[in-house]
Amino acid sequence: MTATENRTVQSTNGATEHQVAAELRNIREDKFSGLGLTFDDVLLLPAESNVLPNEVSTATRFAGNIHLHIPIISSAMDTVTEGRMAIALAREGGIGVIHRNLSIEQQVAEIDKVKRSESGMIVEPVTLTADQLVSDAMAVMSHYHISGVPITDSEGHLVGIL
Repeated sequence: MTATENRTVQSTNGATEHQVAAELRNIREDKFSGLGLTFDDVLLLPAESNVLPNEVSTATRFAGNIHLHIPIISSAMDTVTEGRMAIALAREGGIGVIHRNLSIEQQVAEIDKVKRSESGMIVEPVTLTADQLVSDAMAVMSHYHISGVPITDSEGHLVGIL
């Protein structure tokens, strides 16, 4: 449809070009009626504050029951977030969104890395047995980005840490 045909359709609907533009402005103003600022619109001047850092909470809700201690979320881009970034953010109270340019198996492996490094107490640690090679331990440590591997006997009891 050309611009002339478009104007004709608008005028046959009983609205002039100016009326249509005014209606669009009203719709836009209804949806975006709040104050909008960009970084260039704001200047923070150094000054003394009565607010103490320990009185401030940066906690927020990400989604559902997912609460963050800091409002920092990494981008779900293959150049930004995989397991290492998600681990670093989780340790600081943020969240890393694993990108989808991985196979399902690779995504699960990245999430598994994050979950395994999540707390000081590992519920289901990766273990090796005493008959496995040191090269196996090195591969596991590299894969999970950990610095030690528990060595267990055939019954699952800890015999040492490599």
